[in-house]
Amino acid sequence: MFDLLRLARPWHWIKNVFVLLPIPFAIADGARLDVSTLLLGLLGFSLINSAVYVLNDLLDAEADRAHPTKCRRPIASGRVSHSQAIAMSIALLAVGIGLCLMTRVPQATAVALVYLATNILYCLWAKHVALLDVFVLASGFVLRVLLGCFLLLAVPSSWLLLCTSSIALFLAFCKRRGDLVAGLDETHRPSLKGYSLPFLDQSITICAAITLLAYGLYLVESDFLVPGRQFASFPFVAYGILHYLRLAHLEGVGASPVEMAYRSRTLQVCGFLWLAAVFWSLKIG
Repeated sequence: MFDLLRLARPWHWIKNVFVLLPIPFAIADGARLDVSTLLLGLLGFSLINSAVYVLNDLLDAEADRAHPTKCRRPIASGRVSHSQAIAMSIALLAVGIGLCLMTRVPQATAVALVYLATNILYCLWAKHVALLDVFVLASGFVLRVLLGCFLLLAVPSSWLLLCTSSIALFLAFCKRRGDLVAGLDETHRPSLKGYSLPFLDQSITICAAITLLAYGLYLVESDFLVPGRQFASFPFVAYGILHYLRLAHLEGVGASPVEMAYRSRTLQVCGFLWLAAVFWSLKIG
């Protein structure tokens, strides 16, 4: 049971914090929060995430056996059989889609199915193609934000989607940079043949700049922020991105944004302060 739990990777559900990001902005803009609908959609989407993780490990089992750490994964190590993994993936997928349908928000179910389709494409082909793999990875975070908006019955802002897209690309490029720094090559992941550290450093810098510019413009254009407080949350976004970038260059981290989210106390504090600053700056009531 412990190996099956590891296979589902519930600790990776922390990525779904992106589903919650639109909530304070949407509520301040007049959206209505239905907690039961939000929880059903969030849990259903999380189970679909786990189904995709199982499928990915199933397809990558041979390559994972040659990896210094991934060789300990349940399927690669042989502790979970292929038939068990297939059955688990199907069960998680069925329950996840069922929960999304229970939200009675067709757009939310559609987002979940698009996420599933893009990740199947990623597992079967896209992860082997340089640049395309990064864009497909980044699309998952954008879909999470769209899911959050749809569960609130809110119209997603173009600025919000731009911010999400750019920071998602930033994280994905950092992940590929971390792979190269760790000494991985095309024998483990064919797409790494199409990357170099100078290219990834330039791409990361561009995405970080776009994120900061887009978030600043989003704050300026938003009419649900208290005048004089619009930029209260901006320093924490800037600090978080620059701190992540500093660690990527000085310590070679970045291969796992999930690991960074759990390990870095600085990023955790920065996230809580950002949330507090957001609520302080919103026009609520």
